[in-house]
Amino acid sequence: MHKYVKIGALILVIVLSAVIYWRYFFVFSEGVKAGNLNYFEKKGFVFKTWEGRLVQEGFQSPSAGALQSNEFRFSAQGEEVAQKLERASGRFVELRYKEYLNPVPWRGASKYVVIEVLDIQGFSQETSQTPFD
Repeated sequence: MHKYVKIGALILVIVLSAVIYWRYFFVFSEGVKAGNLNYFEKKGFVFKTWEGRLVQEGFQSPSAGALQSNEFRFSAQGEEVAQKLERASGRFVELRYKEYLNPVPWRGASKYVVIEVLDIQGFSQETSQTPFD
């Protein structure tokens, strides 16, 4: 009987580990979004994370007959990304992101995590020049 308890516990640990990985660490999708950076701020009670909102052109509506702006709320990963976005408020930016199924507190408040800034108002990030130099 003791042998079956150990096997059951091992199976339970494996299943719980797989579920936690799937819900919080599996990258569901990756992509690029572009729009005007509405705000970008560092906030949080225990884990201070960078959070922002991108307003995209056009409108979307969850129900017929209603209008709603097309907003992309995101968290930013890393100081390099944060430094580029910190001074780009109000500018047109192009961002590469990863989508997770659920957020974790130390990664940010959003399930969308920006991993790279591709462009800020027509300036390439690959050169040493930035739009702020």
